[in-house]
Amino acid sequence: MPTTGLPRSLATDLARVGESLEMLSPRWTVWTLMTLSETPMRYTEIKPRLGMLQDGQLAPRLARLTADGLIQRQQEHIRHVNYRLSPRGQALTEVIAALASYGDTHLDKATKPNRKTGELEVERIPPAQNAEDVLTLITAKHAAPLLWALRCEGRSSGRDLAAMVLPGGNSSLLYSPLRQLVADGLVDRLGHSDFQLSAQGLALAPVFRSLSAWAAGRRPQHEHPLWSEQAAPAPQLPDGRWAANRPHAAPVAPASPPRTVSMFSHAQPARTSAAVSSMGSRAR
Repeated sequence: MPTTGLPRSLATDLARVGESLEMLSPRWTVWTLMTLSETPMRYTEIKPRLGMLQDGQLAPRLARLTADGLIQRQQEHIRHVNYRLSPRGQALTEVIAALASYGDTHLDKATKPNRKTGELEVERIPPAQNAEDVLTLITAKHAAPLLWALRCEGRSSGRDLAAMVLPGGNSSLLYSPLRQLVADGLVDRLGHSDFQLSAQGLALAPVFRSLSAWAAGRRPQHEHPLWSEQAAPAPQLPDGRWAANRPHAAPVAPASPPRTVSMFSHAQPARTSAAVSSMGSRAR
Protein backbone atom coordinates (compact mmCIF):
# COMPACT_ATOMS: atom_id res chain seq x y z
CA MET A 1 0.00 0.00 0.00
CA PRO A 2 1.48 3.40 -0.96
CA THR A 3 2.46 5.96 1.61
CA THR A 4 -0.40 8.38 2.22
CA GLY A 5 -0.69 11.97 3.33
CA LEU A 6 -2.49 10.90 6.50
CA PRO A 7 -0.89 11.72 9.86
CA ARG A 8 1.97 9.32 10.59
CA SER A 9 0.09 7.27 13.20
CA LEU A 10 -2.95 6.84 10.93
CA ALA A 11 -0.77 6.02 7.92
CA THR A 12 0.95 3.28 9.94
CA ASP A 13 -2.42 2.00 11.10
CA LEU A 14 -3.77 1.99 7.55
CA ALA A 15 -0.71 0.08 6.31
CA ARG A 16 -1.37 -2.65 8.89
CA VAL A 17 -5.04 -2.76 7.91
CA GLY A 18 -4.01 -3.06 4.27
CA GLU A 19 -1.83 -6.07 5.06
CA SER A 20 -4.72 -7.65 6.97
CA LEU A 21 -7.06 -7.11 4.03
CA GLU A 22 -4.55 -8.78 1.73
CA MET A 23 -4.69 -11.87 3.94
CA LEU A 24 -8.48 -11.99 4.08
CA SER A 25 -9.53 -10.83 0.62
CA PRO A 26 -8.66 -13.86 -1.58
CA ARG A 27 -11.86 -15.60 -2.51
CA TRP A 28 -13.11 -18.36 -0.15
CA THR A 29 -10.65 -17.35 2.58
CA VAL A 30 -13.38 -16.38 5.04
CA TRP A 31 -15.32 -19.53 4.20
CA THR A 32 -12.24 -21.62 4.97
CA LEU A 33 -11.55 -19.85 8.25
CA MET A 34 -15.17 -20.15 9.38
CA THR A 35 -15.22 -23.84 8.50
CA LEU A 36 -12.40 -24.39 11.00
CA SER A 37 -13.88 -22.13 13.68
CA GLU A 38 -15.49 -24.87 15.76
CA THR A 39 -13.16 -27.85 15.78
CA PRO A 40 -9.94 -29.17 14.17
CA MET A 41 -10.55 -31.07 10.95
CA ARG A 42 -8.74 -33.31 8.55
CA TYR A 43 -8.53 -32.41 4.87
CA THR A 44 -11.14 -35.04 4.02
CA GLU A 45 -13.53 -33.42 6.53
CA ILE A 46 -12.96 -29.90 5.28
CA LYS A 47 -13.42 -30.64 1.58
CA PRO A 48 -17.13 -31.65 1.70
CA ARG A 49 -17.96 -28.47 3.66
CA LEU A 50 -16.34 -26.33 0.96
CA GLY A 51 -17.90 -28.02 -2.03
CA MET A 52 -17.69 -24.79 -4.04
CA LEU A 53 -13.92 -25.29 -4.32
CA GLN A 54 -12.74 -27.33 -7.27
CA ASP A 55 -10.18 -30.10 -6.95
CA GLY A 56 -6.76 -28.62 -6.30
CA GLN A 57 -8.04 -25.33 -4.84
CA LEU A 58 -8.31 -26.21 -1.16
CA ALA A 59 -4.75 -27.39 -0.47
CA PRO A 60 -3.10 -24.13 -1.66
CA ARG A 61 -5.52 -22.12 0.48
CA LEU A 62 -4.74 -24.14 3.57
CA ALA A 63 -1.02 -23.79 2.87
CA ARG A 64 -1.27 -20.01 2.42
CA LEU A 65 -3.38 -19.52 5.55
CA THR A 66 -0.89 -21.65 7.45
CA ALA A 67 1.97 -19.50 6.17
CA ASP A 68 0.05 -16.38 7.22
CA GLY A 69 -0.25 -17.77 10.73
CA LEU A 70 -4.05 -18.01 10.69
CA ILE A 71 -4.21 -21.82 10.58
CA GLN A 72 -2.09 -24.44 12.34
CA ARG A 73 -1.24 -27.75 10.70
CA GLN A 74 -0.73 -30.58 13.16
CA GLN A 75 0.49 -33.96 11.94
CA GLU A 76 -0.61 -36.74 14.26
CA HIS A 77 1.08 -39.37 12.09
CA ILE A 78 1.94 -39.80 8.43
CA ARG A 79 -1.70 -40.22 7.32
CA HIS A 80 -3.41 -38.06 9.92
CA VAL A 81 -3.05 -34.28 9.63
CA ASN A 82 -5.36 -31.88 11.44
CA TYR A 83 -6.00 -28.23 10.60
CA ARG A 84 -7.20 -25.76 13.21
CA LEU A 85 -7.38 -22.03 13.68
CA SER A 86 -4.33 -20.55 15.35
CA PRO A 87 -4.86 -18.10 18.24
CA ARG A 88 -4.32 -15.34 15.66
CA GLY A 89 -7.00 -16.87 13.45
CA GLN A 90 -9.39 -17.24 16.37
CA ALA A 91 -8.94 -13.54 17.13
CA LEU A 92 -10.50 -12.76 13.72
CA THR A 93 -13.95 -13.50 15.13
CA GLU A 94 -14.74 -9.82 15.75
CA VAL A 95 -13.44 -8.81 12.32
CA ILE A 96 -15.52 -11.38 10.45
CA ALA A 97 -18.57 -10.56 12.57
CA ALA A 98 -18.23 -6.85 11.71
CA LEU A 99 -17.83 -7.61 8.00
CA ALA A 100 -20.80 -10.00 7.96
CA SER A 101 -23.00 -7.59 9.92
CA TYR A 102 -22.21 -4.72 7.55
CA GLY A 103 -22.96 -6.85 4.50
CA ASP A 104 -26.23 -8.11 5.95
CA THR A 105 -27.35 -4.57 6.80
CA HIS A 106 -26.08 -2.50 3.89
CA LEU A 107 -25.69 -4.69 0.80
CA ASP A 108 -28.63 -5.40 -1.45
CA LYS A 109 -30.29 -8.79 -1.23
CA ALA A 110 -32.16 -10.73 -3.89
CA THR A 111 -35.70 -11.94 -3.38
CA LYS A 112 -37.18 -15.31 -4.24
CA PRO A 113 -40.69 -16.78 -4.01
CA ASN A 114 -41.56 -18.81 -0.94
CA ARG A 115 -42.09 -22.43 -1.97
CA LYS A 116 -45.23 -22.77 0.12
CA THR A 117 -46.92 -19.36 -0.18
CA GLY A 118 -45.45 -18.07 -3.42
CA GLU A 119 -44.81 -14.70 -1.76
CA LEU A 120 -41.48 -13.00 -2.33
CA GLU A 121 -39.06 -13.20 0.57
CA VAL A 122 -35.57 -11.81 1.05
CA GLU A 123 -32.86 -14.31 0.30
CA ARG A 124 -30.76 -15.32 3.30
CA ILE A 125 -27.07 -14.71 2.70
CA PRO A 126 -24.58 -16.82 4.71
CA PRO A 127 -22.35 -14.73 7.02
CA ALA A 128 -19.21 -15.88 5.21
CA GLN A 129 -20.57 -14.59 1.89
CA ASN A 130 -21.64 -11.29 3.44
CA ALA A 131 -18.12 -10.86 4.78
CA GLU A 132 -16.45 -11.72 1.48
CA ASP A 133 -18.73 -9.34 -0.44
CA VAL A 134 -17.76 -6.46 1.86
CA LEU A 135 -14.10 -7.35 1.45
CA THR A 136 -14.56 -7.11 -2.31
CA LEU A 137 -15.75 -3.51 -1.90
CA ILE A 138 -13.06 -2.25 0.44
CA THR A 139 -10.11 -4.04 -1.16
CA ALA A 140 -10.67 -2.57 -4.61
CA LYS A 141 -7.71 -0.52 -5.84
CA HIS A 142 -7.09 2.51 -3.56
CA ALA A 143 -10.49 1.95 -1.89
CA ALA A 144 -9.31 1.75 1.73
CA PRO A 145 -6.89 4.74 1.51
CA LEU A 146 -9.61 6.84 -0.13
CA LEU A 147 -12.17 5.92 2.52
CA TRP A 148 -9.70 6.74 5.29
CA ALA A 149 -8.74 10.04 3.64
CA LEU A 150 -12.40 11.06 3.32
CA ARG A 151 -13.10 10.10 6.94
CA CYS A 152 -10.12 12.22 7.98
CA GLU A 153 -10.78 15.27 5.80
CA GLY A 154 -14.55 15.23 5.26
CA ARG A 155 -15.64 16.85 2.02
CA SER A 156 -12.67 16.84 -0.35
CA SER A 157 -11.92 17.38 -4.01
CA GLY A 158 -10.39 14.70 -6.16
CA ARG A 159 -7.18 16.70 -6.32
CA ASP A 160 -6.93 16.95 -2.52
CA LEU A 161 -7.62 13.25 -2.18
CA ALA A 162 -4.87 12.47 -4.68
CA ALA A 163 -2.45 14.54 -2.61
CA MET A 164 -3.31 12.43 0.43
CA VAL A 165 -3.49 9.00 -1.17
CA LEU A 166 -0.82 9.34 -3.88
CA PRO A 167 1.65 12.01 -2.71
CA GLY A 168 3.60 13.05 -5.79
CA GLY A 169 1.61 10.63 -7.93
CA ASN A 170 -0.74 10.99 -10.89
CA SER A 171 -4.15 12.18 -9.67
CA SER A 172 -5.85 10.70 -12.75
CA LEU A 173 -5.20 7.26 -11.25
CA LEU A 174 -7.89 7.98 -8.64
CA TYR A 175 -10.74 8.88 -10.99
CA SER A 176 -11.74 5.28 -11.65
CA PRO A 177 -11.48 4.15 -7.98
CA LEU A 178 -13.54 7.17 -6.88
CA ARG A 179 -16.23 6.44 -9.47
CA GLN A 180 -16.35 2.84 -8.25
CA LEU A 181 -16.77 3.92 -4.62
CA VAL A 182 -19.61 6.22 -5.69
CA ALA A 183 -21.23 3.38 -7.67
CA ASP A 184 -20.87 1.07 -4.66
CA GLY A 185 -22.65 3.61 -2.46
CA LEU A 186 -19.73 4.21 -0.10
CA VAL A 187 -18.97 7.74 -1.30
CA ASP A 188 -21.24 10.60 -2.37
CA ARG A 189 -20.26 12.99 -5.13
CA LEU A 190 -21.09 16.58 -4.20
CA GLY A 191 -21.22 18.98 -7.10
CA HIS A 192 -18.69 18.70 -9.89
CA SER A 193 -15.51 17.66 -8.11
CA ASP A 194 -16.10 17.16 -4.38
CA PHE A 195 -16.60 13.87 -2.56
CA GLN A 196 -17.69 12.81 0.91
CA LEU A 197 -18.40 9.54 2.69
CA SER A 198 -22.00 8.42 2.37
CA ALA A 199 -24.05 6.99 5.22
CA GLN A 200 -22.95 3.54 4.06
CA GLY A 201 -19.32 4.65 4.02
CA LEU A 202 -19.55 6.01 7.55
CA ALA A 203 -21.17 2.77 8.66
CA LEU A 204 -17.89 0.97 7.86
CA ALA A 205 -16.53 2.32 11.17
CA PRO A 206 -16.97 -0.99 13.07
CA VAL A 207 -15.28 -2.86 10.22
CA PHE A 208 -12.20 -0.67 10.12
CA ARG A 209 -12.10 -0.40 13.90
CA SER A 210 -12.02 -4.18 14.30
CA LEU A 211 -9.48 -4.59 11.48
CA SER A 212 -7.23 -1.97 13.08
CA ALA A 213 -7.44 -3.60 16.50
CA TRP A 214 -6.72 -7.08 15.12
CA ALA A 215 -3.81 -5.87 12.97
CA ALA A 216 -2.21 -4.10 15.94
CA GLY A 217 -2.91 -6.91 18.41
CA ARG A 218 -5.21 -4.74 20.52
CA ARG A 219 -8.50 -5.59 22.15
CA PRO A 220 -11.51 -5.29 19.78
CA GLN A 221 -13.09 -2.69 22.08
CA HIS A 222 -10.12 -0.35 21.65
CA GLU A 223 -11.27 3.10 20.54
CA HIS A 224 -10.00 4.38 17.20
CA PRO A 225 -8.83 7.96 16.58
CA LEU A 226 -10.42 8.09 13.11
CA TRP A 227 -13.22 5.51 12.99
CA SER A 228 -14.69 6.41 16.35
CA GLU A 229 -17.94 5.03 17.75
CA GLN A 230 -19.78 8.29 17.11
CA ALA A 231 -19.42 8.87 13.38
CA ALA A 232 -20.51 12.15 11.85
CA PRO A 233 -23.76 12.03 9.82
CA ALA A 234 -23.61 11.94 6.06
CA PRO A 235 -24.18 15.27 4.27
CA GLN A 236 -27.70 16.32 3.34
CA LEU A 237 -28.85 18.71 0.67
CA PRO A 238 -31.17 21.61 1.60
CA ASP A 239 -34.29 19.70 0.57
CA GLY A 240 -33.34 16.75 2.77
CA ARG A 241 -32.28 14.45 -0.05
CA TRP A 242 -29.06 12.53 0.37
CA ALA A 243 -26.22 13.89 -1.71
CA ALA A 244 -26.05 12.45 -5.24
CA ASN A 245 -29.80 11.77 -4.95
CA ARG A 246 -29.51 8.00 -4.72
CA PRO A 247 -32.11 5.95 -2.87
CA HIS A 248 -30.09 5.50 0.32
CA ALA A 249 -31.71 4.04 3.38
CA ALA A 250 -32.03 6.40 6.32
CA PRO A 251 -28.57 6.86 7.89
CA VAL A 252 -27.81 4.81 10.92
CA ALA A 253 -24.80 5.91 12.96
CA PRO A 254 -22.77 2.95 14.20
CA ALA A 255 -23.56 3.70 17.84
CA SER A 256 -23.30 0.11 18.99
CA PRO A 257 -20.86 -2.73 18.27
CA PRO A 258 -21.70 -5.03 15.37
CA ARG A 259 -24.24 -7.66 16.29
CA THR A 260 -22.95 -11.15 16.94
CA VAL A 261 -22.83 -13.30 13.84
CA SER A 262 -22.41 -17.05 13.86
CA MET A 263 -18.85 -17.89 12.89
CA PHE A 264 -19.91 -20.95 10.96
CA SER A 265 -22.38 -21.84 8.27
CA HIS A 266 -22.57 -24.97 6.17
CA ALA A 267 -24.74 -23.25 3.59
CA GLN A 268 -23.30 -22.91 0.11
CA PRO A 269 -22.87 -19.36 -1.26
CA ALA A 270 -25.93 -17.90 -2.92
CA ARG A 271 -23.77 -16.00 -5.40
CA THR A 272 -20.15 -15.15 -5.97
CA SER A 273 -18.25 -12.15 -4.68
CA ALA A 274 -17.49 -11.15 -8.25
CA ALA A 275 -21.12 -10.10 -8.61
CA VAL A 276 -20.68 -7.18 -6.23
CA SER A 277 -19.58 -4.68 -8.85
CA SER A 278 -21.83 -5.90 -11.66
CA MET A 279 -25.30 -5.23 -10.27
CA GLY A 280 -25.28 -1.54 -9.36
CA SER A 281 -24.99 0.40 -6.14
CA ARG A 282 -24.33 -1.71 -3.07
CA ALA A 283 -25.45 -4.78 -5.02
CA ARG A 284 -24.25 -8.33 -4.66
